[in-house]
Amino acid sequence: MRYTPIDPQLFIQNRQRLYQLLKPKSLVILQSNDVMPTNADGTMGFKQNSDLFYLSGIDQEETTLLLFPDHPDPKFREILFVRETNENIAIWEGEKLTIPQAFERSGVPRIYWTHQWESVLPHVIFEAENVYLNTNEHARSDSRVQTRDARYIQEFKEKYPLHRLERLAPLMAFLRATKLPQEIELLQKAIDITRDGFMRVLKFTKPDVWEYEIEAEFAHEFLRQRSRGFAYTPIIASGKDSCVLHYVANNKQCKDGDVLLLDVAAEYANYNADLTRTIPVNGRFTARQRQVYDAVLRVLKAARSMLVVGNVLDEYQAEVAKVMESELIGLGLLTAQDIANQHPDWPAYRRYFMHGTSHALGLDVHDVGNRYRRFEAGTVFTCEPGIYIREEGLGIRLENNILITENGNLDLMAHIPIEADEIELLMNS
Repeated sequence: MRYTPIDPQLFIQNRQRLYQLLKPKSLVILQSNDVMPTNADGTMGFKQNSDLFYLSGIDQEETTLLLFPDHPDPKFREILFVRETNENIAIWEGEKLTIPQAFERSGVPRIYWTHQWESVLPHVIFEAENVYLNTNEHARSDSRVQTRDARYIQEFKEKYPLHRLERLAPLMAFLRATKLPQEIELLQKAIDITRDGFMRVLKFTKPDVWEYEIEAEFAHEFLRQRSRGFAYTPIIASGKDSCVLHYVANNKQCKDGDVLLLDVAAEYANYNADLTRTIPVNGRFTARQRQVYDAVLRVLKAARSMLVVGNVLDEYQAEVAKVMESELIGLGLLTAQDIANQHPDWPAYRRYFMHGTSHALGLDVHDVGNRYRRFEAGTVFTCEPGIYIREEGLGIRLENNILITENGNLDLMAHIPIEADEIELLMNS
């Protein structure tokens, strides 16, 4: 890992919070993600299962976490299985975690090697009345690859067909939705690294630079600050491509007079920032660009004020829509008659603002949670309105990360320039 060590009390506390939600005599089993292949003997970079990391702090492949807080024998209540290293692995891949290191990172008192799993499991499985296994239940998940979790569920059902299985995912989504203070610190670190990347790009951007050169500036700044890199595939979209919501080609030359939409953020210790800014390539917005920019910024400020305890996503989005409708009328893009005649399932504003305003943020960029759960203190949401005028080749999106507190909210990106005048001043200083 590149990031500095995390106090294991975070993961100990996370496990204790989970125990409060379990049925009596319950066993929890979590698997690490697979190392995914590419071609020949190649593999993709490893990304840990977010739930396993949340409960253990272990960032290594071939890891299993077993939790049984009610087991009559204390030594079987928390067990971590990690991949055993050897001389050959050390030569080819580098050292893996030792047993003391795994304990130091996780706070799990009993550590075994992964190959000892089959000899340990019989000591706990027959004491359990409920077995919680993990699945990916994110509403937007569309994976066509069988995960290690899915394989293990099949294997478990074959070996222990009479055990009662429970879904772990809803419990993890409930816990992870509200962040502990140490999680906010890690998230803020990712945001601060993101800010430094953006400030660097403000100085670098000018007509005729290439989008991939700007991507490289971000990557350099992120990596030099111990980030693993981008929190998600970066969007560096100039000109008409600023209207493409998930543009990732990043292969165009930035032209004088165009805007440049930057949806780029850093990851730190598996926690993800999510920033969007739109800047003028030549350092000066045109009158029309500034008009649309200021409209989007007003929507962001209005939406941000609604991210408070007790609100809920659907009601929040409906109120943001009213603000957006007003701004689009002011820009000459909609009329009052358009609003009056709109289809209830596809409001008129969706022609120019076709995505949601906010999503949960944390260990996953689109973090887990329940859209019908009212906002609580400790939740972090993005706030990202945009206006995309394809007929003008002009797209503007702005995005900050907002922490909901008992007394309103806190903009974790308040230190990242967003006002148009400030953007122009920094680009021309």
